[in-house]
Amino acid sequence: MARFGVLGPLAVEGAPGHWVTLRGDRQRTLLAVLLLNANQHVHVDVLVEALWPERPPKSYASNLHTYLSRLRERIDGLRVEYGPLGYRLCVEPHELDLLVFRAAVADGQRAGDAVAASKHYRRALAQWRGPVLAGLHVPRLDADVARLESERLAVFEDCVDAELTAGRHGELTGELQAMITEHPLRERLAAQLMIALHRAGRQGDSLEIYRRLRTTLIEELGVEPGAEARRVHAAVLRGEDPVPRLPPPIWPVCQLPPDIADFTGRDAELAELTGVLGRDTGVPVAVLSGEPGAGKSTLAVRAAHRLRARFPDGQLYVPLGRAVGEVLADLLRALGVPGPAVPDDVRARAAVFRGRLADRRVLVVLDDAVDPEHVRALLPGTPGCAVLVTSRQRLSGLAGAHRLALGPLSDDEAAELLNRLAGARVTRERADAGRIIAACARLPLALRIAGSRLAIRPHLRLGELADRLEDEVRRLDELTVSDLAVRSSIALSHEGLRPPARRAFGLLGRCRLVDLPSWAVTTLIGTPDADEAVEELVEASLLEARGPDATGEGRYRMHDLVRLYAAEGPAVEGGSSTVLAATLALAGAAAARLPRTVPMPAVAHSPLPQPLPDALVSRLLERPEDWFAAERANLVRLIGSLGAREALLLLDKLSVYLYLHGHYADLRAAYETVLAAADDRATAVLAEANLALLRHARGQYFEAASAYRACAKELEASGDRLTHAWVAANLAHCLIGLGRAEEALQTAAEARELFTVDGQREAHLVRAAESAALLRLGRVAEAHEVDELALAAARATGDPRRIGMALHGFAWSSLLTGSDAEAASAIAESVELLRATVARSALAKSLRTLGAISAATGARSRATAAFSEARSLARELDERPRELSCTRAIAASWIGEGRAREAIPVLRECLAELRSMGGRSATGLTLLVLSRACEAAGDSAGALEAAAEAEELADPRDASAAALRRALVALTEPA
Repeated sequence: MARFGVLGPLAVEGAPGHWVTLRGDRQRTLLAVLLLNANQHVHVDVLVEALWPERPPKSYASNLHTYLSRLRERIDGLRVEYGPLGYRLCVEPHELDLLVFRAAVADGQRAGDAVAASKHYRRALAQWRGPVLAGLHVPRLDADVARLESERLAVFEDCVDAELTAGRHGELTGELQAMITEHPLRERLAAQLMIALHRAGRQGDSLEIYRRLRTTLIEELGVEPGAEARRVHAAVLRGEDPVPRLPPPIWPVCQLPPDIADFTGRDAELAELTGVLGRDTGVPVAVLSGEPGAGKSTLAVRAAHRLRARFPDGQLYVPLGRAVGEVLADLLRALGVPGPAVPDDVRARAAVFRGRLADRRVLVVLDDAVDPEHVRALLPGTPGCAVLVTSRQRLSGLAGAHRLALGPLSDDEAAELLNRLAGARVTRERADAGRIIAACARLPLALRIAGSRLAIRPHLRLGELADRLEDEVRRLDELTVSDLAVRSSIALSHEGLRPPARRAFGLLGRCRLVDLPSWAVTTLIGTPDADEAVEELVEASLLEARGPDATGEGRYRMHDLVRLYAAEGPAVEGGSSTVLAATLALAGAAAARLPRTVPMPAVAHSPLPQPLPDALVSRLLERPEDWFAAERANLVRLIGSLGAREALLLLDKLSVYLYLHGHYADLRAAYETVLAAADDRATAVLAEANLALLRHARGQYFEAASAYRACAKELEASGDRLTHAWVAANLAHCLIGLGRAEEALQTAAEARELFTVDGQREAHLVRAAESAALLRLGRVAEAHEVDELALAAARATGDPRRIGMALHGFAWSSLLTGSDAEAASAIAESVELLRATVARSALAKSLRTLGAISAATGARSRATAAFSEARSLARELDERPRELSCTRAIAASWIGEGRAREAIPVLRECLAELRSMGGRSATGLTLLVLSRACEAAGDSAGALEAAAEAEELADPRDASAAALRRALVALTEPA
């Protein structure tokens, strides 16, 4: 392919050393226009105007085609394309001197030092052979020619700047004097000549150049010299060098702040950062983001110090938050580039920065970045370097970066940090320290402030500071010491938000839920741009986005201190009432799809309207247990913000799920909240009755029975027979636990009457209480009859859960009637049916009975497996009496295995708890097993003492206890 020249006379070189001659001016003009616009489309009108400046001929199109054909004939391989936008001459960068010139200039601007830059600039200037298109005058190209001449002059000046910086002034004087003669008004040239003369020891000649420049400017333009020329003139007058010579860079350059001595935790994060930044491939970039106060900068400094050996040429530390041009200027000066040699253009500065780091091993730490574009301008260009960025933003637009989101400290890390800051009293006052840690949300900044306050005031009790911090109204005020403040840290992130995101921030801050599903977030914000606002909050680390929950909804969480800051802002109109209505309706619908295992009646209420679309509701409640699991913490917290009656209604729905899964602690806290807020006795009695039920489940029989009786008295007076019936049935079971079988049977009869007086079907709970009481009274046949009726009624419903529960009672009374095979078959069917349901408490009960029946009928291994599984379930459900009875059975099996000494302490622990619960039968059975253990261990006295007490507690009528004795004794026999 030919080579072309336009920087001087138009030239075309075919084969090397062979110059092509173009005969006609119009051929030369056409080629010149295309070359000055190489690789760009040139419209036909432009070409016509260039070829025929005055008036084109009518046949201009065919003439233009002819000229192009002749050019192709004369120039071998000429590539001219034609399309809708015009003609385009295609050339490679090395085939046209103008493109070679511009490529060399770009290399000079990117060069890392003045010496290298000057070499590139000289290579660029060497492309010029004279004026552009010398000998060919094309009026249409006058502006292009003038622009190129100006470009050449600017490059010459850049070259001179670089060579002056490098100390090469001697050979420049003559060249500059010639250029000044040609451009007498060019102030930059004059300033450069003044510098060169001054360095050559010709101070007077240098001052004369300034005098002539000033005279010329005043006479021809009426203006004084500009600031740069005056600066150089003043420096020459003082005898100073206006452009200090470029010192060689001094490596390594370490700008890291000191690593703090009390840095705590973050081992996993440190390992991840050092692993990413220590890679040998490319330029690794790690972005460390997180909410305000998470300790991003501190962690970055710690990681950078650990990596110093990996980056022997240095570590640059750049606090951002200002113009990237200023940052680059500071970096270049730190890398040895003197002020006057720092380019004016930001892109040129970035190029010099990359050049300075070329072939070096340097870690660049960019602290508190706000914009991916700023980070891109500060990235090194060659392998060996690495970049660590901290930001409140996620910097999602930064491609290829490794992102690490920094959350709060772990509980142990938070305690260690507080201990380092405040001393040993943190360990001594551990409970109050835990309260401080919780109030600080385990954020390092908040903990550092709290620890510093304790260190400043050694006599300040941790409990006193914890009390202040637990007051949400004043918490952010308390988290301030010296120049550290949590509020100001969050404010920096908040100030960068756009108005829609600020509004969303305020709405989410006033929503006091733990976390929110995505539907609730968009409903709460209630505007078309809700998604964009949420994304901005997540990007700013003011809102945490979590993965989808079991219903498929993404979750969003605002950490406590951020939420407190958001709640301080003015109230904002939003969709909170819609979210509340939808949540209450969802809870009702979800509860209706689960089996109600709570032995209390549902609270009567009118159907709740649902504002959400049907399709969304169907998806959310496809598996109601999953919805309750996802929203459990929110619903418990919401109860505390509602009125007592509304809270009771919500809790009644939530209790269906909580009771089913044994979340008794949540139930207890929620009902205590309702009780404290109740302003009428009807609501209070319902709360008290449910709290009695929870005490009952925990084995607190005395307290539960007393509470049941008090509630029954008030319910009888108010005429609430249905609730009274359920309370009476529960009281009957509680009395059985206390060993009061006659009273339990009478109470069960009262419950039956209360159920049937209004035409209500009696609960299975009543039949179960009657059967259990009859068995304790030795009336086995009557109990078995009750259980047969209960099983028949359950089978009529077709409900596996009800059938499984009825089979449990039938199996146990069958064993007591001597029908071992029938008992074993019934309890096996019960367990099989209940395994397929969500009724884990009923399953645990049937498994325990399976263990007892198996032990009594000689199936030892099956018995111990059933007892172990039942104990695990009871432990998960916090059903302590059942857990203890299973533990007693397992300890009995140890005796048979020759492990009596291991069984004794376990049995004594069970005995102590069962005594406190008041269960005579359970206590007596445990004493019986303990006596067998002591006897096997050789402790005759202990065995006799336990056996005697067991005999005192035994009731000869109690058929259930007798069957259990049979099972437990069988387990104690040698395996």
